[in-house]
Amino acid sequence: MVPDGSKQASKKPQPSAPVRQLVASNKKARHDYAIEDVLEAGLVLSGTEVKALRAGRASLVDGFCSIDGGEAWLEGAHISEYALGTWTNHAPRRKRKLLLHRDEITRLEQKTREKGFTIVPLQIYFLDGRAKVEIAVARGKREFDKRQTLREQQDNREAHRAIRQRELR
Repeated sequence: MVPDGSKQASKKPQPSAPVRQLVASNKKARHDYAIEDVLEAGLVLSGTEVKALRAGRASLVDGFCSIDGGEAWLEGAHISEYALGTWTNHAPRRKRKLLLHRDEITRLEQKTREKGFTIVPLQIYFLDGRAKVEIAVARGKREFDKRQTLREQQDNREAHRAIRQRELR
């Protein structure tokens, strides 16, 4: 009760924004592919894989996604063995199941049947304690596309630098 005798409504704690803890990022994918569509998928892991991910021991450089029998799989991603693990340690490059809705899997499957499209992992992260992987439907870039992208990035950096120099005068 408040000193004047009235009851004050109790304040409920506001739910905080989800905490996203980045583990691994595939910078090469953004360089080699033109990203069309991005999805977030859950990742089925064993106990030692989770511990290794929490230690930041993962690489997505050679990773790709495939769809077999109506299920999505992450292949080629390297999650190092857990240093304190015993005989229960996992295989570093094993096939890992992705958790997606049925309609998302069928959409991905239809898109990858088109020529030039593939599914690549972009990031592995923890979202409120659950392991997630950000995957993208992407089209491979040719060499001249990569050079053009690099040139555009360099031009943008130079333009921003010139604007900053102008503002400082």
